[in-house]
Amino acid sequence: MGATHTVNSSSPDAVDTVMGLSDGKGVEVAIEAVGIMATIELCQAIEAAGGHIANVGVHGKPVTLHMEKLWTHSITLTTGLVDTRTIPMLLKMVVSGKLEPQQLITRHFSLNQVAAIYDTFRNAAKEKALGVIITVY
Repeated sequence: MGATHTVNSSSPDAVDTVMGLSDGKGVEVAIEAVGIMATIELCQAIEAAGGHIANVGVHGKPVTLHMEKLWTHSITLTTGLVDTRTIPMLLKMVVSGKLEPQQLITRHFSLNQVAAIYDTFRNAAKEKALGVIITVY
């Protein structure tokens, strides 16, 4: 989907790998989309000075923000759920072929399987679940 490098966030050397790829500067934008302490910690550890952490993961437990580092780096932190403002842009990207959403779909469910959908995402890492299609008929 356009990435030049991938780094497994659960790898013990994830921070070192990202810092090596960025010549020690860190990243301009880190997106936390999982909602767990480990990934918000990783985002903070790899953020470049003046960078942006976008937190869209749904956190069910408190997390720690390391203000002692973040404020000296003058970072921007935004949070929030995905909303409908970007849908027109996303649809244009799909129609133009710039975005291929089928790469994000890992499961298909029918509407009467709602409980299974929740179970799948409760265990997303184990289930290797990313996105689903729910068929309503």
